[in-house]
Amino acid sequence: MARLDVKIGDLKLKNPVMTASGTFGYGLEFQDFLPLEEIGGIIVKGTTLLPREGNDYPRMAETPMGMLNCVGLQNKGVDYFCEHIYPQIKDIDTNMIVNVSGSSPEDYAECAARIDRLDNIPAIELNISCPNVRDGGMAFGVTCQGAESVVKAVRERYHKTLIVKLSPNVTDITEIARAVEAAGADAVSLINTLMGMAVDIEKRRKVLSIGTGGLSGPAVKPVALRMVYQVAHSVKIPVVGLGGIYTAEDALEFIMCGAMAVEIGTANFLDPAVTIKVRDGINEWLDRHGVDSVTDIIGEIK
Repeated sequence: MARLDVKIGDLKLKNPVMTASGTFGYGLEFQDFLPLEEIGGIIVKGTTLLPREGNDYPRMAETPMGMLNCVGLQNKGVDYFCEHIYPQIKDIDTNMIVNVSGSSPEDYAECAARIDRLDNIPAIELNISCPNVRDGGMAFGVTCQGAESVVKAVRERYHKTLIVKLSPNVTDITEIARAVEAAGADAVSLINTLMGMAVDIEKRRKVLSIGTGGLSGPAVKPVALRMVYQVAHSVKIPVVGLGGIYTAEDALEFIMCGAMAVEIGTANFLDPAVTIKVRDGINEWLDRHGVDSVTDIIGEIK
């Protein structure tokens, strides 16, 4: 059996397959379908400083090759997470990682600081695709200055592994990646969803309540692969790849393009045990090709 363990900063993963935030709840919802401790890491749903109701319904729409969503980070806030969710997940024998969002650098930093005090949460993933209320709703992650401001604020108050999730809705994602690396990120994950929309031609209106939403699923994979490849060749910190991963072959493509690990998102809705199947498929491929460790093929595509 090949070695599957990888390392992201100080974060040690028993295998390179994680779940993407917003598609796996808090992990507890999936414990009847698979052994959670066999997943490399579980990134729980987005958490904000204060409770959020999310957007009005409808907030999901199917597409031929994926789905659109505009859930809007519905959650009960970081204090609820610390008091009620954390006690239920702290003893799961894998990396439990919290996805952190906010509307200002101060919001992000305060939320991260409260999570920093939780012993069994070894890392956070910063979602910098959230609206910057100071700049009229523009996402932090679409400018170097905005991305850097959030990462710097969080880095001052958060002392464990800091993964920054990058938005693909930019002109040059490598510029954003270098900016967050310089600001103190330990790793980057990409891509977040691509902005899209759907139209109901019978009702003659937009399908989603706010008009647009994030596109995920197989349709985004070629874009995600290209961006992972570009970023992996532009920064020195580890890269986590996601976007349209459904099979071990998909995951291997991301790894060969430079991803240290991968996250599986939309596929969890179709097959709750997909993460374990992808992990096993990676191992089978490595054995079949006589590769001793998954780290031997990271970034093979030059």
